[in-house]
Amino acid sequence: MELKDILVIVAHPDDEVLGMGGTIAKLSDKGHRVYVLIVTDGSTSQYAGRDDLEKILAEKHRETLEAAKIMGVEEVIFGDLPDMKLDTVAHTDVNKLIESAVEKVNPHIIYTHFYGDINMDHKHVYNSVMVAARPMPQRKLKEIYCFDVPSSTEWSPQLTNTVFMPNYFVDITKTASKKYQAMAKYSTELRDYPHPRSIDYLKQTDTANGLKVGLLKAESFMLLRKID
Repeated sequence: MELKDILVIVAHPDDEVLGMGGTIAKLSDKGHRVYVLIVTDGSTSQYAGRDDLEKILAEKHRETLEAAKIMGVEEVIFGDLPDMKLDTVAHTDVNKLIESAVEKVNPHIIYTHFYGDINMDHKHVYNSVMVAARPMPQRKLKEIYCFDVPSSTEWSPQLTNTVFMPNYFVDITKTASKKYQAMAKYSTELRDYPHPRSIDYLKQTDTANGLKVGLLKAESFMLLRKID
């Protein structure tokens, strides 16, 4: 089996776990090298005006690294752009950040956000990923997938251009527990059930995805590009 370099590109800390934590753990368990780029700091808007903002940012970094360790992530790359404000950042600046990570990792596969999410940061990241991942000679990149993120994807209007329609499923029955352990590290992001950012919600969603394809637990994706 060829071992691959995989780059997961997300807007905020915890998106990587919510969207594909079980798949990250499965890929790592198989020996693939998984890198995660967190584009924004995930805190400057949520905790704007707080005197202890720097402490909160440091805590968010710590949570991210602890979650990454559980899932077997090779490296986390922190972009530290302002969260919930990517619409105020020049598109070229977001492109450059993501392009830098793509050049560094030179991945075989990229995973990122669904373009129809209600969260604007997710949309901007998706758009910049597609710029950074444009087909170029000599690149190893052969596959691009997008995933849904609870509390961002299912809250979009149920329209043809905003409904997540998966066509690729990953069996995470053996690695789901690592996903939930990783999410538990994000104490600043966890909410009480039935909020989508609760562990019980994730368990039920993973079970529902699995039942769609005859599995106990699964995560779902949309294949955007594959080159053989």
